[in-house]
Parts: sequence; structure tokens; C-alpha cells
Amino acid sequence: MSETVTPDVMKKTLETMGAKAKTASRALATLASEAKNRCLEQMAREIESARPEILAANATDLEAARTKGIAPAMIDRLTLTDARIQGMADGLRTVAAQHDPVGRILSKNVRPNGLEITKISVPIGVIGIIYESRPNVTVDAAGICLKAGNAVILRGGSEAFHSNLCLAGLLNRAAVACGLPDGVVQLVPWTDHAAVNLLLKMDRYLDLVIPRGGERLIRLVCAEATMPVLKHYKGVCHLFVDRECDIDQAVKIIVNAKCQRPGVCNALETLLIHRDIAPRFVPPFLAAMRENGVELRGDAEFCKLAPEALPATEEDYFAEYLALILAVRTVGSVEEAVEHINHYGSGHSDGILSTIPADIDYFFANVDSSTLYANASTRFTDGGEFGMGAEIGISTDKLHARGPMGADELTSYKYLVRGNGQIRP
Repeated sequence: MSETVTPDVMKKTLETMGAKAKTASRALATLASEAKNRCLEQMAREIESARPEILAANATDLEAARTKGIAPAMIDRLTLTDARIQGMADGLRTVAAQHDPVGRILSKNVRPNGLEITKISVPIGVIGIIYESRPNVTVDAAGICLKAGNAVILRGGSEAFHSNLCLAGLLNRAAVACGLPDGVVQLVPWTDHAAVNLLLKMDRYLDLVIPRGGERLIRLVCAEATMPVLKHYKGVCHLFVDRECDIDQAVKIIVNAKCQRPGVCNALETLLIHRDIAPRFVPPFLAAMRENGVELRGDAEFCKLAPEALPATEEDYFAEYLALILAVRTVGSVEEAVEHINHYGSGHSDGILSTIPADIDYFFANVDSSTLYANASTRFTDGGEFGMGAEIGISTDKLHARGPMGADELTSYKYLVRGNGQIRP
């Protein structure tokens, strides 16, 4: 890493990286499934065999992060353990075991004039990924992009620089050992923010940019990028406790959704409670929240039932806390709950806890979010939990991908038209 590199050198280096990635992407587009899978397996072995090296690099990042006073939620995202390292390797193997998303026939028809038109899936090309804190993204992104036949240029956050540099080096070493083109996986070698600004202007080389991180980063990328952006804004996730539900089950689900790992985007941030069930539901709910150290911020009606709760502000219902803080509001119907979610939510993950099938159906039909749950935790919105092995992110966009994004979501399509001499009259 060189913080004194001049803008001209930085631009030239990035353009060289872009050209290498573009060349590599063309080779990857026709690479056989078996060759891609062998490389993914080799990457998994490299990760497993280099645990001490990875942990040492991560320890350097963690020491610097604690010195800077980085928030506990960010420290958690940054931290690598033996279990998380093994999870990265296992994720690569799961991706390798999946179907090849490239070359699928999406549709086929023969026109009256005899033209045969086939729509097939193809790689996007070169993908730039800008992300914060979580070094596992380096591995997940590289593996999924490779599976989908894309080259990738990675730019991780400064707080995870040494971890990312180590992991990217291991992945590149595995790719080269498998005979894959140089430039399949590259990491921007500086933490200077100027590198991001330059990368976002490289539409000559990058076909798509995916930002992963806080809302501020994502809005910056959207404002500056000259190529398409596939974004994930904040995760303001809701659960609605309906007028009839299994209260014991509902409390357990809420504890999991809020407390199991509060610093992630699929953690619960706002709880809506039907006022008809509130007198019976609130006491066991409060006991569980006290046990787990959760601060509650509620509307006036909820605060009457929960004296320890703080009054909620309007901003609390828009907030992604990423901490043991939960906003609560009482509502009078499933329709009111849906209206609240569609107004305050971020389109990420929302759920209903109910034993009324009609209310579940209404909730599913009317909440405008990428992933909806009935009687389950929002924490399942994750590529691994959805059987993708790993994920490139969770899109709150509607075009072209939505929700957890695996290899299938990193493909586009093209039309193949076969004729026998047809000309247009």
C-alpha cells in the first residue's frame, strides 16, 4: 500500500487493471464449467491451508481498528475466526457444486418467417465491488463472480486492508495455479479514497459496480459512478406480531432476529404489535428484551405497557441501528402494519408472526420488500441460508436483481438468431 502515490500513477495503474480484467472476462465467458469448479476448489484449499497467515493479517487490522475506536458492530464484521475462515472455504465449495449460471436457455421460439430465436444467459463482464469491513466479501465476491464467468476488481475498506490483501493474494495464486487468465481477481492496492473516485469513472472497463457497506458509501457510489450500480441501501427490517399468534414462538423469533447478530443488515430494527394481543404479548417480550440487554423505543401506547421504554421519535422508525436498540409501535390491523412497513422500511426483509392465513397472504401480497417471512426470523436473508453458498450482497433494487445475489444474479443475457437466408421486407 502506498499512500503517497500520485493521481497519474493511480489512474494509470487502475486502467491497466481494468484492461487486464476486460481481457480476462472474455476468456472467462467461454470457460468450461469443470475448469471454473476446479479453480473454486483450489481457492477453498488455499484459504484453509493459509489460516495462520489470514489470522495474522486480520489481527493487524483489528489492532488498528480498536485504536481508532471503531464501533463494536464494525469490529464484529471485521473479525475473522477459524470458523469464519472455514465458512469462506465452504462457501466456495458450495458455489462450485451449484449449476453453471452461464449458457442457460432462457427462452426459445421460431418466428413465422423461420427465424429461430434463443435467449441465453451470459456473464455481465467486469464487475467492480466496493465494500467495507467484512473481509469475507473478498472471498465471496471472487468466488461468485468466477462462477458466473465475470472478472472482478475489488476495493475493500481501509479497516480491512491487510486481511483483504492477504485473501486476494491467495485467490489469485489459486487462479493462476489453475491456468486461469491473469486479472480474473484483482484488489485495488490503496486505501486512498481517490482510488474509488477513479474506479467509478472506468465505464470503459467496468460493466457494473456493486457497493456493499453503509448508506453513505452507497449513496456516494450512486452519485459518482458512470456505469450501472446494483445497490443495497440500509436494512430497516420489521416483524409484525399479529392479533393471533404463538406468543412463545414469536418471542423466540424476535430474540433471534434482534439479538443473534445485531450489527448486520438483516437484523430486526422495528417491531409492530397488534394492540389486541399487546397486553398478553408485551410481558414475556419485555422479559426477553431485558435478558438480552435491548433498549426499547416505543410509541405512547407501547410505553404505557413498557415503562422502561424510551419515547420513540419519527427518526427511530427510519433507523438502521445495527445495535441492541429496537423501535416498537402498536398498530390496529395487518393493513396498518403493511402501511407502516412500506413507508418506513428499506425494502430489505420483513415478516409477520401470525396464525391467521388470510393475514399472512395479505402481508405477502402487499409488503414491497425483497424478502418476506411468515413465522421465521429475518436473519435468514443470506446467500448461504438461501442455498447460494455465498452472496455478492443483498439488493434492495428491483432491477436487475433483488434480495440475496448469487451467481445467477451476476449474469445477463443475449439473443442468438439462426436463419436460412431471411431478409426483412
